Amino acid sequence: MTPYQYIERPSPFSAKGATSRPVHAVTPSDLEAGKLDAAALAWAKASGFKAEAGALLVVPAGNEVGSALFGLGSDPAEAPFITGKLSKLLPAGDWHVETSALGGAHLALGYGLGTYGFSRYKSEKPKDVRLAIPVTADAADVERQLAGVFLARDLINIPTNEMGPIELEAAFRALGEHYGATVTSIVGEDLLARNFPLVHTVGRASISPPRLLEMRWGEKGHPRVTLVGKGVCFDTGGLDIKGAANMALMKKDMGGAANVMGLALMIMDAGLKVDLQVLVPAVENSISGNAFRPGDIYRSRKGITVQIDNTDAEGRLVLADALAYADENPPDLMVDMSTLTGAARVALGTELAPYFTDDETLAGKLMDAGRTEADPMWRLPLWMGYDKDIRSRAADITNSPSGGMAGAITAALFLKRFVTATRSWVHFDIYGWVAAEKPHAPVGGEAFAIRALYRTIRDMAAK
Repeated sequence: MTPYQYIERPSPFSAKGATSRPVHAVTPSDLEAGKLDAAALAWAKASGFKAEAGALLVVPAGNEVGSALFGLGSDPAEAPFITGKLSKLLPAGDWHVETSALGGAHLALGYGLGTYGFSRYKSEKPKDVRLAIPVTADAADVERQLAGVFLARDLINIPTNEMGPIELEAAFRALGEHYGATVTSIVGEDLLARNFPLVHTVGRASISPPRLLEMRWGEKGHPRVTLVGKGVCFDTGGLDIKGAANMALMKKDMGGAANVMGLALMIMDAGLKVDLQVLVPAVENSISGNAFRPGDIYRSRKGITVQIDNTDAEGRLVLADALAYADENPPDLMVDMSTLTGAARVALGTELAPYFTDDETLAGKLMDAGRTEADPMWRLPLWMGYDKDIRSRAADITNSPSGGMAGAITAALFLKRFVTATRSWVHFDIYGWVAAEKPHAPVGGEAFAIRALYRTIRDMAAK
């Protein structure tokens, strides 16, 4: 099946043909060993081309562009997606890779990721550069991974005036319908009737009613996989309102939802033998006369009472009800993803995805997949010594421990209270945004860890 595309864009790939010009992706040692034809080597020497990572040299053929040399640096493994620069550096037209010290899959995926641009609100057209996928790469798998990443990027990049809870549900439904999934939603006051009180509490002040979105796909009897994504479409902070600088990027607070939707796309497009459930609590944390307040106490779906000590710690509230619901019929694997805490960014920065799990086997598989797929992540501890910090004098737990220490860990421990039956659970506290341009990613919304998770779930389904 053709991978689902949220925003239609032309394919960055083409077939190698008579009009396709060659790119030689080389290291400095390739130049020293003379692994190019004499004319290209002479031109590289005359031009001072050293094959530094990301450097491009166009090689003429008479009065026309004949080929191009692209530098991979001395160790291509250090920048596996450096080929993302090709779409920006190559002259327009069709190209193919003739020589490369980089694996075909990483080469194609890096190039494809680098072609992404969020031009929904722009009038200028991007440069028309197309590259043939190397024969050593699985073209269909490259395309589906790109589609999953691009879906996550698109959903995050669209501003909240066009991506509130209603519009997020529309995108969720369109994704499910493309792959024949069953999609349902519980909206507004029905959340109270169906016992999702925390989802309702966080989203009730918005003019766009809160909702719980659910997608089911696959066959019963296959391994059960549940993906849960935080869908806070905009976060003012509530009555504990954020400052202007901290509110500027809060359209990305539904990055967890965007990421699990991108991951679901990959799973469904590959036809993996899993019984898939996707849950997204979609809300906007707004301010009005009926907004929830600091000091309020609410009973969750699981029956645990929560004292609200900060209305800006709302993501863990909507996730709590969704996780409790999923845990009532425990899957073989539960993954939740959310843009949850600033503390995670302080600990690991903006480029490394922190994850928490007490399943040692799963932790190892995720780290291995992250290295293999060049999709970096790092495990942080579910340190039970800090569990005392989320206790409350007036309720069972607080949503915002005092002191400001170990904030990513205490948030993870808060969520752990709502996952008691599922044996294999992992929580990702992602940033959802690229703060400085990379060869394979512009500044803006980003997918974190979903390619590694796709590989992990693919291996799980194969066994």
